[in-house]
Amino acid sequence: MIEDRIAPRVGPTPPTGQERLASLDFMRGIAVMGILAANIVAFGQPQIAYLWPGGFLTEHGPLSDWLWVVQFTVIDGKMRGLFTLLFGAGMILFLDRARARGKGRWLQARRLGWLFLFGYGHFLFLSKGDILAIYATCGLIALLCARWRPRTQLWVGVAVYLLGALKDTVVLGRVYAAASGRIAPVRDGTGDLAAAMRDAAIADSRIESVLIRAGDYGGWVLHNVTEHGVQPLLSWVQNGLEAIPMMLIGMALYRLGLFDGRLDPRRQSLWGWVGLLVGLAGTLAIGLWNHAEGLSYMGAIWSLDGTSALPRLPMVLGLAALLSLWGPRATGWLGSRISAAGRMAFSNYLGTSILMLFVFYGWALGLFGELNRPALYGVVVVTWAIMLAWSPAWLARYCFGPLEWVWRCLTYARIFPIRRDASPG
Repeated sequence: MIEDRIAPRVGPTPPTGQERLASLDFMRGIAVMGILAANIVAFGQPQIAYLWPGGFLTEHGPLSDWLWVVQFTVIDGKMRGLFTLLFGAGMILFLDRARARGKGRWLQARRLGWLFLFGYGHFLFLSKGDILAIYATCGLIALLCARWRPRTQLWVGVAVYLLGALKDTVVLGRVYAAASGRIAPVRDGTGDLAAAMRDAAIADSRIESVLIRAGDYGGWVLHNVTEHGVQPLLSWVQNGLEAIPMMLIGMALYRLGLFDGRLDPRRQSLWGWVGLLVGLAGTLAIGLWNHAEGLSYMGAIWSLDGTSALPRLPMVLGLAALLSLWGPRATGWLGSRISAAGRMAFSNYLGTSILMLFVFYGWALGLFGELNRPALYGVVVVTWAIMLAWSPAWLARYCFGPLEWVWRCLTYARIFPIRRDASPG
């Protein structure tokens, strides 16, 4: 094994396949595939279209409206929540193994620092839908809580998440009510805020659409730098009340044995199904209400960033419980490929953003703004097929995904062999 060949060297070493938890790899594979399904609209249409169907440059007909409800119910926020929970679990897993080799939180902090640089580059050069910078900044805060008792992490995480969700629900609900005429505008300008938000988002999307369709990649990057370059630096402010508590919950669930089979599988399956079904029912009700309201801009914002956060938590926890049970048994053709995609989640996440440049930008296939929602999902299916094909093929020859390897080398400040048959250099 690779560990045996590098063991004589001084310093910590990263985990390889034999040390990994099958449940975590399988769940990461599901999450990274699901994140593409959520982000495909922002890749192929203006950024505003991710939040609001009215932002599509193509017609958003009845079928697309119903597909919005499906995506809202099943995908939006859930895959990000699952990925964030897994990131928290992975932080504890990394810390445990680092401490066993004489290292600790400073190594994790350095790892998160490199992740922020990856995320910042991803944001500027590939996609403003980046989550890596969010994980890095929020992860540094969550790292301060890594030594808390698991139940403290769990209950603090749940409490902070719910408080954040309630705050967003109330604040955005007030803006929606004023915008829709359900309450009178107040002196603080709430009545005009929705229109201002929508108009600013439309104006920014128009600039980006012109640059992308013209194939002016340099102009698009310059626009990101000048207009949005500070956004990743403030990601802990904008996303902290969701990301940090979800990381704490992931830390707690890892410590309590959710991912390695230490919990009673029958009870875990029961509360997993309860959480999943309760979350689905609540989110579906919100989606159907939004559809009945005509998918207005502020209604969609309130639903995505406000009300749906409440049923999202039991749904994410239910998914985590069920997938952690199914993961170790997912050893067939499809399950093993999903797990391979999860082992290379970092490479697959950034790799899909690179691939989408060639699909949508004007200097390549130029499909930006040309595909409706059903056609965009077709791109997702093709990309999933590529992901499931190349991940196991790569791992058959190499110990790590390409970006996973780079990240490890930077974290440990040393070069690790990557080929399975390589000897230490």
